[in-house]
Amino acid sequence: MLKDITLGQYFPGNTPVHRLDPRSKLIWLVGYIVALFLAKSWVSYLFMAMVLASVSATSRIRPKTLFSGLKPLIFIVCFTGVINLFYGTGEPLVQFWLFKITKEGIYNAVFMVLRIVLLVCGTFLLTYTTSPLQLTDGLERLLSPLKKLRVPVHELAMMMSIALRFIPTLIEETDKIMSAQKARGAGFDTGTLKERAKALIPLLVPLFVGAFRRADELATAMESRCYHDGEGRTRMKVLRFAPRDAAALCLCAAMITAVAVLRRFGL
Repeated sequence: MLKDITLGQYFPGNTPVHRLDPRSKLIWLVGYIVALFLAKSWVSYLFMAMVLASVSATSRIRPKTLFSGLKPLIFIVCFTGVINLFYGTGEPLVQFWLFKITKEGIYNAVFMVLRIVLLVCGTFLLTYTTSPLQLTDGLERLLSPLKKLRVPVHELAMMMSIALRFIPTLIEETDKIMSAQKARGAGFDTGTLKERAKALIPLLVPLFVGAFRRADELATAMESRCYHDGEGRTRMKVLRFAPRDAAALCLCAAMITAVAVLRRFGL
């Protein structure tokens, strides 16, 4: 069910991960992605999986919740794995027409799937443990040097935050529309591909209308509260680095160093 998808949700808590400065968590995510792309062996990927499991346990996010967010990406993950299956050199294990599957191709496919799954789960942990408001403030503070280049940093951060905030809302609304259409006899899981595509029209039209209506209501609400960006804005909670943030960044550097060393020794 669509309601089981947790993409974009925030789970309040008082764990060490929740209490970290959002800038520290954003830097951690970048370092985690860098380490994932440095990983080239089973040992490295096992190490990265252990890092993800440790952070998940510390933040008290259940693995079921973490992996349920992968549901919309199953097709993309599987498709990427199949494509990488045919990219490899060496003696072919299976060959047909222009395609061949080698031992290296199997490794490439498995590693690519692992990389995508670990990357997406790490990104989900950021949104699960960071509120949209904190995420907006953290992004804006990290990107603040770009203001000198006249980059609309605040607007970009706000748009990303609003997009993340409304993903669960749109998923919930889609589920309600699908239930209403099924009650009227619509079928989304039966028939040919063309018939299924036609059945999506009564779903997409009200979904887009509702999304535009919500956007208009949000814009009206922001204008009625005299919302404005730029200089002069104050925050109720000012972001400040704490000793725990320094410790977290040191652990991030240690993680990247460990993966780099494993890569250097072919592990």
